[in-house]
Amino acid sequence: QMKLVESGGGLVQAGGSLRLSCAHFGRTFGNQVMGWFRQTPGAEREFVAALSWDDGSTYYGASAEGRFSMFRDNGKNTVYLQMNSLQPEDTAVYYCAFKTSGLVALRSVESYTYWGQGTQVVVSS
Repeated sequence: QMKLVESGGGLVQAGGSLRLSCAHFGRTFGNQVMGWFRQTPGAEREFVAALSWDDGSTYYGASAEGRFSMFRDNGKNTVYLQMNSLQPEDTAVYYCAFKTSGLVALRSVESYTYWGQGTQVVVSS
């Protein structure tokens, strides 16, 4: 069982930065993956980033590449999504997610078992 709690969303101007946090409560070990997704009204949930618990390697969606960075703090049982150079099109609800099936289909919503409640990010122009 895994519980995920996101925080850090808010309102920011275009060009600004935000850091999202995802506190995870549950046992973690290799072959697990933490992911970030985002969703806007009427759209499908979009892959943003993922981190392999085994070796800390990270993977990014096209919209995040070069601007966002995902990392973890094992001591705080927290993963972060540092978002820089934010643009209005980054406005969405951001979700933290957890899967136990390794790196297979890490960009697929369906492969994640546990989800947080989401945190809203609004980027004004």
